Amino acid sequence: MVLKSIKQFFDEKLSVGKGQDTADDEHRMQLATAALLFEICKADYDTTQIEIDTVKQAIQQTFSLPEEAAVELVNLAEQELQDSTSYHQFTSLINQNFSPEQKVEVVENLWMVAFADGQLDKYEEHLIRRLADLLHVPHAQFIAAKHRVQEQLF
Repeated sequence: MVLKSIKQFFDEKLSVGKGQDTADDEHRMQLATAALLFEICKADYDTTQIEIDTVKQAIQQTFSLPEEAAVELVNLAEQELQDSTSYHQFTSLINQNFSPEQKVEVVENLWMVAFADGQLDKYEEHLIRRLADLLHVPHAQFIAAKHRVQEQLF
């Protein structure tokens, strides 16, 4: 009963292209991306404001959103993560709707969040590897994304 209600919730919140309008579809993809980025904030059990700000900036830049919309999206993503039991609902949505290049951009943003506090925790790195696998990003592109972010930041 509980599992059915959870599944229904995510079907309603994250399903794309089932007779709904394009704006709703776009919002679902933004939410899925924000949820994965926010999960990196929590990976090392020390969520910092700079990491949260980096998530907001990444969402803002990736989807060309105003700051208020990015803040709202990150808050909603945090709620979605608390209610989720796996990454599948997020990664499957991205896999169905993003190009390979857009998925690599998501991985780069994951690295940006992980490096935002000046240190890369082993849990953050492990989670990014796992998410990259779930997004079907090849290992070489996963590593290249990491190096691009490091060069940009350090």
